[in-house]
Amino acid sequence: MLPRARGTGTGAALVRAAEERARERGLAAIELHAQTHALGFYRKLGYTAYGAEFLDAGISHRHMRKELR
Repeated sequence: MLPRARGTGTGAALVRAAEERARERGLAAIELHAQTHALGFYRKLGYTAYGAEFLDAGISHRHMRKELR
């Protein structure tokens, strides 16, 4: 996300919209690959990191998952 958009709630709104669409499709969970600097952002939205850190395009990532209710 561009620096000027950080802290505006846009990212959280986009994640929540994706979660709602997943629920509508009957999915039980969402999994994603988060850049390690963004782990806190996803944790605040209820995601849990698992597995070892890995590189994607030369950037450190972690797997994350959230159960949908």
